[in-house]
Amino acid sequence: MDGYKRIMLTGGSGFVGSYLAPAVAAAFPQAERTVIARPGETWDDPLWRPIVVNLTDEAAVERAVRETRPDLVLHLAGQSSVGRALGAAEETWRVNFHGAFALASALARHAPEAVTLFTSSASVYGDSLRDGAANEDAALRPLDAYGRSKAAAEAALTDLLAPDARLIVARPVNHSGPRQTSKNFVLASFASQIVAIESGRQEPRLMVGDISKARDFLDVRDVVEAYMLLIAQARTLPERVSHFNVASGAPRTIRSLLETLRARAHVAFDIEVDPALLRPSSADIASIACDPARLCAATGWRQRHTLEDMLQSLLDYWRAIEGAGA
Repeated sequence: MDGYKRIMLTGGSGFVGSYLAPAVAAAFPQAERTVIARPGETWDDPLWRPIVVNLTDEAAVERAVRETRPDLVLHLAGQSSVGRALGAAEETWRVNFHGAFALASALARHAPEAVTLFTSSASVYGDSLRDGAANEDAALRPLDAYGRSKAAAEAALTDLLAPDARLIVARPVNHSGPRQTSKNFVLASFASQIVAIESGRQEPRLMVGDISKARDFLDVRDVVEAYMLLIAQARTLPERVSHFNVASGAPRTIRSLLETLRARAHVAFDIEVDPALLRPSSADIASIACDPARLCAATGWRQRHTLEDMLQSLLDYWRAIEGAGA
């Protein structure tokens, strides 16, 4: 890959960022690479130069963009947990929308020709997901603060970026895999509980929410590969603003994924529903999936990791954490 000389990354310390940052550094070894670090965050990757910025501080974002003048921006930062967003709507809107607004405004003034990859979410489709696997032309009918804030961020970037800018909006489905440490995400929660049961730190009872629903899941490594392919082809895409689902199109029930993990557990355990884990809004949609045809046609992307491989690697990762004494 070539063509990018100054790259800015937000959300680099997050789950997806931990995969995307090294992939970008390897693909663009000669580029100046800047990562936006949150106040108080430690960044020790020598391949990226950190700039400490609160993305909701418009003046600080303006200074960072003016200083670096990126020609590629990878905007991953945001509230990524739907579950947490349900109880923290104001925080979710501040991070997801105001961060995107500040970044788009600064880019329009100081990097008007930059390519921006924004990681939105399949949650923006909301109620449209009841009609089957959604393609990118489906109406945006988000059902909660998370989905609405992501849809609003998409609109802000579309409207505020300069006419010569390129915007790629990626709408990934649920993704998991090694390094997913937040227990706000369903598969990481299952894996962490299984490992705690195996070690004797938790009674042999795994707590769940509604596991009857079907959801589209990907391995994080497949998601990052999609982002890299989109970055490589950004300037050849026919539209100034392009939208791409990053999905498998094949939903699986949460129960089936849990049973796959259960079959790989070293001990037996019971499953118990915790009412506190039951969610309103989008959780009542029986099956959620997105159509990846546009992404496949534009980039040649294909899913490379099976869900069984992803689940095994996630479980192994949590066992390694347990073995390290975390």
